[in-house]
Amino acid sequence: MTHMKTRILSVLMLGAFGLQAQVPNTLTSEEKVFGLSKFWQEVNYNFVYLEKIDRAAWDSTYKSLIGTIQKTENDYEYYRELQRFCALLKDGHTNIFFPGPVGRQLWNTMFGDYRIFLSNIENKAIITRVNASKKDEIPVGSEIIEVNGLATQTYLDRFVSPYISSSTDYVLRDLAVGQLLQGLPGDRYSVKLRTPQGSVKQLELVHARTTEEAVFPPFETRKLLDFRWIDGGIAYVALNSFDNRAIDSLFVQRLPELSRAAALIVDLRNNGGGSTGIGTAILQYLTNDRLLYGSRQVTRLHMPAYKAWGRFVEPKDTASDAHARKSYLHFKDQVYYTFDAEPDSNKAGALRVVVPTALLIGHNTASAAEDFLICADRMLHMVRIGENSFGSTGQPFMFSLPGGGNARICTKKDTFPDGREFVGVGVVPHIEVKKTLRDFRRNTDPVLARAVEYLRSKLR
Repeated sequence: MTHMKTRILSVLMLGAFGLQAQVPNTLTSEEKVFGLSKFWQEVNYNFVYLEKIDRAAWDSTYKSLIGTIQKTENDYEYYRELQRFCALLKDGHTNIFFPGPVGRQLWNTMFGDYRIFLSNIENKAIITRVNASKKDEIPVGSEIIEVNGLATQTYLDRFVSPYISSSTDYVLRDLAVGQLLQGLPGDRYSVKLRTPQGSVKQLELVHARTTEEAVFPPFETRKLLDFRWIDGGIAYVALNSFDNRAIDSLFVQRLPELSRAAALIVDLRNNGGGSTGIGTAILQYLTNDRLLYGSRQVTRLHMPAYKAWGRFVEPKDTASDAHARKSYLHFKDQVYYTFDAEPDSNKAGALRVVVPTALLIGHNTASAAEDFLICADRMLHMVRIGENSFGSTGQPFMFSLPGGGNARICTKKDTFPDGREFVGVGVVPHIEVKKTLRDFRRNTDPVLARAVEYLRSKLR
């Protein structure tokens, strides 16, 4: 598995075995098979979306990997095979994670004299940041059009996307572009790019530590909560994480000032989630609703005796026999427990901000931030603007794998209270606005601009 990358074999620097020797092969064949089998077993027992995968193909792939993984040359190659297996599940909350010593050797952006950051814009691999000394040589906004002699899309399809587990195609594309040039120290890439002016350049890149710290454009310091006023009495609040409960108190501190707003923008585009309760604690101040309705949640239910009985049940037997139907569904792993869906009571005081509100969302609005959107879905004074959200949430079951790696498997399915699904499709905006390559190159924010335009129309 070379991934179309040419290894540098420098005897003086790296020894006679080349860079493969940098990643040890610490696992025995038995441990490798055990790790694969452990993941396969836990998926079969706990994965909440098991009915959505091709079970025959899943089992067939498992059997074929028993031989393949024993031949992997080192821990990196072994865990890559596990990631490729995991990616078949197409779930953003089901993943394989490298052991620390291996993961710390993987680099995305550092190539010695060069540092290059990539983002997916208009389904293109766009250079969005470089080390400062190279900003004239590699203009920000340039597109990677070829990698190691292959068109970028072809390279992504063959060597990057198959190793990424994602619930949505667009997030898969985002992640794949971000990892387009990921590799170990010494991995070489021959890259062709097209600049914003249309000229084509060739770069020979080799993963090595970059000592230059300055980048262009500079990294932005993102606060947990960002607040500012926009002309016309429109307040802007960015809630950038629900992983830190301090954001609740930060928001409450702003309430007296926010209460003067004629309209409100809540930016969730950089909120990757955290705790659903943290988001709900903020949302209660933005509505007069007495009850807050969160997602509907289900998990798989196991009753082994019913599964045993179901082995002898034919589909025709289930039409008028409840016991037969229950047994058959257990045998097919299609029985679910629905959690109580009691709404939360709104405990906010009299000081609330209930005005026309725009919720800015995008591909990075994920997990608990999506739960926030589901709860807000019933609130008619709120409108979602931007792009589909991440499209993945749930409760992962986490466990260790041989060699120090870890895995997680999604055990809980969340939907809108009425059963509408958003995992796999994302929470859809009411007003879709996508940032174009032209917007990026001009450093404009069309989503924010559209939100301001919408709210001003409501205030006329």
